[in-house]
Amino acid sequence: MTEKLNPGVARDIGRRVRALREAAGMSVTRLAQVSDVSRRMLTQVELGQANPSIGTVDKVAAALGTTFPGLLGVVDHAPPAGVQIWSTSDDSWAYLLRAVETPDLSVELWRLRLVGEEGHRVGPTAGAPDSMLHVLEGTVRVATGGDVASVAEGRSGTLAADVEHRITAITPVAAFLRVVMVPRSHR
Repeated sequence: MTEKLNPGVARDIGRRVRALREAAGMSVTRLAQVSDVSRRMLTQVELGQANPSIGTVDKVAAALGTTFPGLLGVVDHAPPAGVQIWSTSDDSWAYLLRAVETPDLSVELWRLRLVGEEGHRVGPTAGAPDSMLHVLEGTVRVATGGDVASVAEGRSGTLAADVEHRITAITPVAAFLRVVMVPRSHR
């Protein structure tokens, strides 16, 4: 499953990227150099014509001195139900429920639901503390390299920050919370 942003979220982020870039007096070309995201992609993001990955948005946010939740405007002000970041036709989805920022960290609370064969990839984040996963419904499989573990409903697990994980549902539907702490210097 490719986790692309919901179109409304992508448009909101595009408007915010443009506003922050212009406020900083930065050209699209300069933002492309600083973020390591192509000028073409940045233009499409700003115009709401692209549906970038969360990783791409993270790079752009860092180059603008903010974070993914900061671009969404949800730091300390998230709607009660959160913001649906992505969804699939099979009804898997991810909501960013809450985010707070300190000078050193962005702390994010996510709620995810996986249906059937769909999965969620968690990439490594250098310098980040490990994240926590708590299963609300069903059972998930966490694959890390050659290691595989399962976490059942009502149980919690830790995801090491320095390696990639693949989370999939073992049961037909699985829902879980994830607490993620990302160093501000990373983004």
